Amino acid sequence: MAFALAVLAAAPAAAPGFAAPLCDQFGFAGLLAKCNRGVPIELTLASGQPLFAGDGPVELQSGAYYELHVTADGSAELALHGPDFFRAIWMNEIVIEDIEVRPMAIDSLEFDAAGTVRLSFVAIKPGSYELKIPGSSGDSQRVVLAIR
Repeated sequence: MAFALAVLAAAPAAAPGFAAPLCDQFGFAGLLAKCNRGVPIELTLASGQPLFAGDGPVELQSGAYYELHVTADGSAELALHGPDFFRAIWMNEIVIEDIEVRPMAIDSLEFDAAGTVRLSFVAIKPGSYELKIPGSSGDSQRVVLAIR
């Protein structure tokens, strides 16, 4: 994986179909450098409430570092499902109540009670992906993340 990230960082920005990271001065932190960090993505799991407060798909830059903050209000036992998205990113860590987990892959996150999870990752595979509440069909119960 480190080799793939080094190749991604060294690829020319002018190559067709290639989306460059957000900066070119990585230093020792590599793709995790502060200058390569996008705006955190905030999602809320709450019974009868929209999952994402923004409009349209969330645009992510391939090669950039992001944080996904998922907060559940405890109003219902809810999950966030998105295996295709989770396989299109390199996951740095998942933080739950100051406990850091460094998984290889996940399919979903489930909240049995109120709480917040912070997932940090590097967007890798371009495409359009969906995170949604399983069993729901409304547009407000899903968010589309587009990696460019």
